Amino acid sequence: MAAVATPPATSAARTAPAPATRRPHRLRPGRLAINLVLLAVSVLYVLPLLWMVVASVSDTNSFRLKWPSALTLDNFDAVLNVDTTYRPMLNSLLLCGFGTAVTVVASVLCAYPLSRYRSRVRRPFLYTILFSTGLPITAVMIPVYSMFVQVNLIDSMPGTTLFLAASALPFGIWLMKNFMDGVPIVLEEAARIDGANTMQVLWRVVLPLMRPGVVVVTIFTFIGMWGNFFVPFILLLSPEKLPASVSVFTFLSAHDQTQYGQLSAFSLLYSLPVVMLYLLLARKLGGGFALGGALKG
Repeated sequence: MAAVATPPATSAARTAPAPATRRPHRLRPGRLAINLVLLAVSVLYVLPLLWMVVASVSDTNSFRLKWPSALTLDNFDAVLNVDTTYRPMLNSLLLCGFGTAVTVVASVLCAYPLSRYRSRVRRPFLYTILFSTGLPITAVMIPVYSMFVQVNLIDSMPGTTLFLAASALPFGIWLMKNFMDGVPIVLEEAARIDGANTMQVLWRVVLPLMRPGVVVVTIFTFIGMWGNFFVPFILLLSPEKLPASVSVFTFLSAHDQTQYGQLSAFSLLYSLPVVMLYLLLARKLGGGFALGGALKG
């Protein structure tokens, strides 16, 4: 047998390509301008918060933003009592908690047929909901007050809770419907083949997949109700039923007698429930819809 000739080895070995060096990152003028604008906006938001924190521990009752000569907790001691903080905060939690629960449940039940079924009145109904989201609450408070007087719901906590839920319902339905559109219909069809009815499909298939959407609607609804001053101020008359959003008005005065330190301390306490709610639910916002592996190619 003839031996197979091998090519002669080259004397010069191939050299490996040199690793590419990173070019120095240059900040473009447009990006620099955007960063400066964002920094300026951030400062505008941080300054009021900084003033509130400093004023809450300051020993002087001043509107100016300056570092206090001595730090004190007297402002917190002055507001931490039943009439000023505890009872108004409890009223706010009851109003906003039950109102948010009613809004979220009703939004889910209303958004499901709007997302899954086709009808001639579907588009006009969606446009009506969209118009209702931009309707200012002050435009309907006079007829609402008249109606509440006639049905004897003035100064009623359940009546005020239901109205807060009804006023937040259009925005909740619109958001929930958009999130529900992202859930594939084939998953529902598979559940129906297995014998699930409509409510079982909704609660066991659709809602677990759109959990981040439910969290978003919950947070936005609760924040909107928590900061609502006008509705409870009009519909609630008894001082022991007023929420914290209305009782904060007692710290303000038109004769230069405003207690800025106590107002700042109360404002910090007033913002704690919203911050805690966001921290508790924020973990469920990062994962998006849990659709990975649910569908086969």
